[in-house]
Amino acid sequence: MNVPKELRYMKSHEWAKKEGGKIRVGITDHAQHEITDVVHVELPAVGKKLEQGQPCAVVESVKSAFDIYAPLSGTVVEVNAALSASPELVNQSPYEKGFFVVIEPSNPAEWDKLLTPEEYENIIK
Repeated sequence: MNVPKELRYMKSHEWAKKEGGKIRVGITDHAQHEITDVVHVELPAVGKKLEQGQPCAVVESVKSAFDIYAPLSGTVVEVNAALSASPELVNQSPYEKGFFVVIEPSNPAEWDKLLTPEEYENIIK
């Protein structure tokens, strides 16, 4: 499984990437393998307030629907509109083209509560 070292993770398999003062969010390579064929992604609206650990999006596969949780509290400042037409990007490119949202964090200290790459790797072994 691909676990990029520059990211932080949640036990529920979301990743977070610092980009300046913002946080890009998606699901991990491990999660997309478990979910299998993504057929629909429901994203929050730009401007929506998110709370760390609370559902912020839904991924539907041929198997089931899965809640996606916010790794940090904050406001959605960007959504990946490409997922509407091409939800399979979540499977093809979970860390790049298949990201879900970008958040303006309201409590940047929450970053330190996220798992390091090593901690996440221990969970998925």
